[in-house]
Amino acid sequence: MTRIQRLFSILAISLIATMAYSQEPPSGEDLSSMMAKAQQYTQPGEHHSKLERLVGNWKTQMRITMQGAPDTATEGTASIKWIMPGRWLQMESNGSLMGLPMHSITLLGYDNFKQSYVTTAISTIDTAMNHAEGDFTPDDKALILYGTLDEYLTGEHDKMVKTVYRFVSDNEITIEVHDLPIGEVNTQVLEFKLLRDTSVDG
Repeated sequence: MTRIQRLFSILAISLIATMAYSQEPPSGEDLSSMMAKAQQYTQPGEHHSKLERLVGNWKTQMRITMQGAPDTATEGTASIKWIMPGRWLQMESNGSLMGLPMHSITLLGYDNFKQSYVTTAISTIDTAMNHAEGDFTPDDKALILYGTLDEYLTGEHDKMVKTVYRFVSDNEITIEVHDLPIGEVNTQVLEFKLLRDTSVDG
């Protein structure tokens, strides 16, 4: 180990020791406040319960909606369930996109500390992990999420995209994907429709 490496090791150990011993133990009042915050930020609540309407088995219809694309939809299936009850939903879907088989998994939940809905999605059509954050509209009829997307076909990195979950009815949800750099209007490029499979869900 060189002198520089030893110096950095000593500084790191000193910093950790200072942080560990410089603070006084919390008083009873402070501890009570900390426990209240823990309850507020770690437990599921009303925001999480809004996601219950997504749970179930669905038939899917997916189509590209950008200008010049054929107006045809490909069919598939989706299953949405709680993987951590009351906290995190998992949507697993199977279908096709542009003639290629597509298997995707999306996680969706509400982050109490961020005070926003958060989602992460992966699929077999690329090697990306896409994230987005957002909130419900005041009437709870739509969940609007904003995130970024790397577009390898055009070389664009961190392109802004908007995803909208529109709750048409208890048995129909439409998911829109909008390419925001297109402009202010006609930004939708993909539509993913969920139709509840009543033969399974009853």
